[in-house]
Amino acid sequence: MITPVMHKEIFPFRRPRAVCAVLCCALTAALLSSCSRLGWGVLLWSAEDPPIPPGTVLPVYIRSTISQVWVVGVPEDYRGEGLDKMEIPLSRLELVGSKRAAQKRADAFSRYAGTYAETLQDGLPVRENSDNSSRRVYRLKIGEIIKILEKTDGAPAVSTTGDPLPGDWFLVLAEDGTRGYCFSYRLRLFEHHGGKLAVETDTGQKEDPDLDRLLEKTWLPESYGTMVNNRQIVLEDLAKKWGFFPGSETGTARIFTGDLDRTFTYTGIRSEGGRSWRFENSSLRMSQRSDTLLAVQYTEPGGALRTLLFVSLPMDVDDIMVQESARRDELFRLVYDTGPVYMSNNYGILSFTASGVFTWTGNDLLVPGIVPPDTPTGTVGMDLFLSPAMQERYTGAFSFRFDVPGGAVARFMYALDTRGLRLEYVPGTSLEGNLVRRRSSSPVVLYFSPTEL
Repeated sequence: MITPVMHKEIFPFRRPRAVCAVLCCALTAALLSSCSRLGWGVLLWSAEDPPIPPGTVLPVYIRSTISQVWVVGVPEDYRGEGLDKMEIPLSRLELVGSKRAAQKRADAFSRYAGTYAETLQDGLPVRENSDNSSRRVYRLKIGEIIKILEKTDGAPAVSTTGDPLPGDWFLVLAEDGTRGYCFSYRLRLFEHHGGKLAVETDTGQKEDPDLDRLLEKTWLPESYGTMVNNRQIVLEDLAKKWGFFPGSETGTARIFTGDLDRTFTYTGIRSEGGRSWRFENSSLRMSQRSDTLLAVQYTEPGGALRTLLFVSLPMDVDDIMVQESARRDELFRLVYDTGPVYMSNNYGILSFTASGVFTWTGNDLLVPGIVPPDTPTGTVGMDLFLSPAMQERYTGAFSFRFDVPGGAVARFMYALDTRGLRLEYVPGTSLEGNLVRRRSSSPVVLYFSPTEL
C-alpha cells in the first residue's frame, strides 16, 4: 500500500512546476516595469493612442519576433493613467543604439518626419531601387497612405512620350511594413504629426497577379514580332522604340506606332475578367490573348472601335539591335575582305573602306537610270533581305546611299564567287519593304574582279 509520504516522493515535480510558472510571470512583469533597455529608437510612423509624432526618440525594452512589435517607453508628455509602455510595429520604429545616436538619427530624419503621401493612382509601384526599370516590391491602391522616409537620388523618370516627369524619388514605408522607392509624380504629399491617420485603401481592387505580370513586360508592335520570327530585322524601325506603354507610373498610357501616337489619361486599371482590363475614365481597354500577345482597343473620335496587337519579345529591343548590327557587320566584312577594291571593264572601279564608305568611279553606263551623275562616294547599308527564291542565286543585298542632296539610293543583290563580286540591280518594283521579293523583268547584272591599285 502506497502511503502519502511515498506519494510525495514519487511525484516530486508538481509543486516546483507550478512555482516555475509563477516565477516566469513575475519575471516578465518585472522586465516590463524595469529600466532595462535594448537601446533607443526613432519613431518613423506616428502612433495613434497616445498620439506620439514621428521623429520622437523612444527607449526600447523588448523586440518580439512572434508579435512583430517593439515594447517602448511612453514619453511623460503622452502618458495616461498607468501607461508608461506601449507596443509599436517593428517596421514603424528604427532601433539605433544609444540615446545620443538616436537623437542624431532623429535630427537627420526631421526633414521628412511628419511627411506622408496619398496615392493618386491605382497600381502605382513601389520599387526595389530608385529606377523605373527596377523590380516592383509593392503595388499601391488609389487613396493609400505611405510614409515618406527620405528623398533619394535616382534614374530620371520619363513620361510615355519620353519627356522628363516632374517629381522626386523617395524611400517610402507602406502600411504593411514594405519599404521601397516611389516616384512622387502621382503622389500627394502632406504633413501629419500624431494621432489617428486615415488610411483609405478599400477601393474594391483585389490583387491581380496577371495584371502585375503584364505591366512588367514591354509591349511592342506585332510587326516587331514578325521581324524577329522571320529574321528580317529593320533597325530603323526598332530604333524608333514603338510600342504600347500602359504608364502605371504616370496614369497616362501611350500607343506609339508608325502611323499613330496617342495618349490616354486614366485613374486606374480595373479587371473585367478573362485577362481583360479597362483604363478608368478613358476609352482604352486591353485584353491579353496569350502570355506574349496583347490586344489594345480604343474608340476613335468618330466613334469607331480600333484594335491594335502588341507582342512581348524574349529579348530586349536593344539586344536585338546589337545582334542585327553584328550580323550586318559580318556580311560587310566578307565583301571588304574579298576586295576591298573591285574592277569591271564596263562599270568602273568600286572600292570600300572598313568603315562602310564606298567610292565608285567609271560607272557612266549606269548614269542616270541607276546611279546619280558626278557622285562617286557614299555609304553601304546591309539593310536588305532576300526571299527564299533569291537566296538560291545571291548571298545578300545592300543599299548604296550616294552623297547627294535628297539621298539617292541604288540597291543591289550581291554574290561572292570565284570570279569576284556579282551585283544585280534591284528596282523598286522588286521590293516589299526591305525584302527583295523578285528579280527585274530585265535584270542588270554587273561583274567585278578583286584587284590591287
